[in-house]
Amino acid sequence: QVQLVESGGGLVQAGGSLRLSCAASGGTFSSYAVGWFRQGPGEEREFVAAITRLGSMRYYADSVKGRFTISRDNAKNTAYLQMSSLKPEDTAVFYCAAGSAAVRARAAYDYWGQGTQVTVSS
Repeated sequence: QVQLVESGGGLVQAGGSLRLSCAASGGTFSSYAVGWFRQGPGEEREFVAAITRLGSMRYYADSVKGRFTISRDNAKNTAYLQMSSLKPEDTAVFYCAAGSAAVRARAAYDYWGQGTQVTVSS
């Protein structure tokens, strides 16, 4: 029902910043909560941040709180993840997802993008 495409990943030095984008099509974007997840090689996909369907509430993993900001622009059918003070341990494939609730559990999200690689060098 909704297709998601991430962009904005790349290689950055520790302490640097990146902004990821998640472009949605094929559905009513404002009907869905959006989450960001990440997955390193051989690791479980883990929760990073989530935002409610109208952007009124935001939630973050403890590991990124104070460094990352999730936002959305429903008029542009796009969600964002602004990442600052990046650390080597942030290196992962980042995925956006759309679902019924802005929660940490992957099961709440029905639609997933293909992911974008973020690599943080020291």
